[in-house]
Amino acid sequence: MSTRPPTASIRTQVSVPLRFADGFTAVGRVLTFGGLIDGREHLAVGLGCFALEGPTVADPLAPLPLVRLHSECLTGDVFGSQRCDCGPQMREAVERISEVGGYLLYLRQEGRGIGLYGKLDAYALQDLGLDTYEANVALGFRKDARDYTVAAQMIHAVGLSCVALLSNNPDKAEQLGRHGVVVGERVPTGVHWSPANARYLATKATRGAHTFELLDPVRLEA
Repeated sequence: MSTRPPTASIRTQVSVPLRFADGFTAVGRVLTFGGLIDGREHLAVGLGCFALEGPTVADPLAPLPLVRLHSECLTGDVFGSQRCDCGPQMREAVERISEVGGYLLYLRQEGRGIGLYGKLDAYALQDLGLDTYEANVALGFRKDARDYTVAAQMIHAVGLSCVALLSNNPDKAEQLGRHGVVVGERVPTGVHWSPANARYLATKATRGAHTFELLDPVRLEA
């Protein structure tokens, strides 16, 4: 059973040209919202045909709008940290969504919802041997404190009811479904492996139920 959350509204929308470190460029329509239940400043970035200002009437024969719920990661998104795969996932999402049309939702949920300082404290515990989930719990947090109610509010506010979700995380699809957003398809992201994040990716697969194409946790840890 799904329950639609309180209605949010679009308060501002502005076109922003985007350029990534590897030279990839795109145009995004950045939207801000009123009425989000947590009071935080989350953003939606319309890409492809959704980069145009105003409502977009979807062609019934076109693919479902592709949507990525991307939780803020200052260390990965801005500083290029290789301890996670957040920066490469965001870069991949912008390109893939630009190709077919949809939205990147940039959610202010640093460190799986525990904040920047909490995430860095968790990193310190990971350096002592705990995995990413164990570290969050040791600090008194849930292993994943993210709540995607605001993401559902944003999706409803831009006029969508059925989306293709760009994610390896089944919890995102489940939460959206509980809030009245139909996930017609779940599209996997790439595996952005590095020696520094191999254990992190393997832990997401084995303990966080993330699904990865061609993922072998043992190989990733090797």
